[in-house]
Amino acid sequence: MNNIFAKFRNLDAYPKINEDFYSRTLSGGVITVISSILMILLFISELRLYINSMTHTELVVDTSRGETLRINFDVTFPALPCSILSLDAMDISGEQHLDVKHDVIKNRIDANGNIIETKKDGVGVHKIEKPLQKHGGRLEHNETYCGSCYGAETTDADCCNSCEEVREAYRKKGWGMSNPDEIDQCKREGFLQKIKDEEGEGCNIYGFLEVNKVAGNFHFAPGKSFQQSNVHVHDVTAFQKGSFNISHKINKLSFGESFPGVVNPLDRVQWTQKTPTGMFQYFVKVVPTVYTDINNHTIQSNQFSVTEHFRHAIVGQPHSVPGVFFFYDLSPIKVTFTEQHVSFLHFLTNICAIVGGMFTVSGILDSFIYHGQKVIKKKMEIGKFS
Repeated sequence: MNNIFAKFRNLDAYPKINEDFYSRTLSGGVITVISSILMILLFISELRLYINSMTHTELVVDTSRGETLRINFDVTFPALPCSILSLDAMDISGEQHLDVKHDVIKNRIDANGNIIETKKDGVGVHKIEKPLQKHGGRLEHNETYCGSCYGAETTDADCCNSCEEVREAYRKKGWGMSNPDEIDQCKREGFLQKIKDEEGEGCNIYGFLEVNKVAGNFHFAPGKSFQQSNVHVHDVTAFQKGSFNISHKINKLSFGESFPGVVNPLDRVQWTQKTPTGMFQYFVKVVPTVYTDINNHTIQSNQFSVTEHFRHAIVGQPHSVPGVFFFYDLSPIKVTFTEQHVSFLHFLTNICAIVGGMFTVSGILDSFIYHGQKVIKKKMEIGKFS
């Protein structure tokens, strides 16, 4: 034990002047070891900060104008078939994108979530053999087909050569299609049969939207949408259903590019419908964000916060469309993240401060202990602690 104490005395970095020589103590050796360990740990911590970059955050007013906003989405509807699911987007500037098909992919999924078929939306319409002409006869050899729009033509030269074109013509007129079997194109393409074939299936829809950088909304809902008396409605009469299950899981939802540290609060969020039908609403606050990495590469993106709300919907009633709605608004404040390296001079200053501060504090502590021990020893010698 005495040898151990002697070794600690030899480690004492704070020798004491005792009359005409330095005195090394056990307490000084212990304090020296502890302070050395602390200095090493602090040095490693500072070295990590110097080697790795640190992120500087700043809030500024967003003065950007005329930009677009990219919305990336991946949503699964386990009880809503792909054939009846549509995507619409609109904003406060009056711009509308109805029944969006560009850059949108749909996966038909079974009850277990397995993919049955993958296709780009709007692609793969069945070819009609000998369809009905506008004048009522069947298409003959070398005859150019011009199908009827069933009253939805805007000019005599308009043709509707597929069920989708008839539905689009009806949409522009603000009409609903009550019985697709009365439309030759829809009957021959098997429009209603396709819906029946997908009964009990679900749909995974993913892709992206490019919209104006202003407040607006996009939504997933059954049926083709159109404007009727300045009201946005969805035509669901063709599906011959009184309710729609809009249970859904948001696999991914982001506004703009991904960047280090971004957290999208709606990723992997799931909601199950417990009422016959309804409208699920997400109110999103989008915060413009600029991320600049250590190589000065800039990413223009966004973060967002969200609140949720569910309201009961009545099929066929205006302002009561069953579906999943995302209402977004943009913050006037922009967040900037900038990766920076700590300068070598700053690193060196911190190291000197750590070494000097540790020696000063440990020296004061050692001096206090040493002189305290001396006072106690003298008092014991004169018998005050006997």
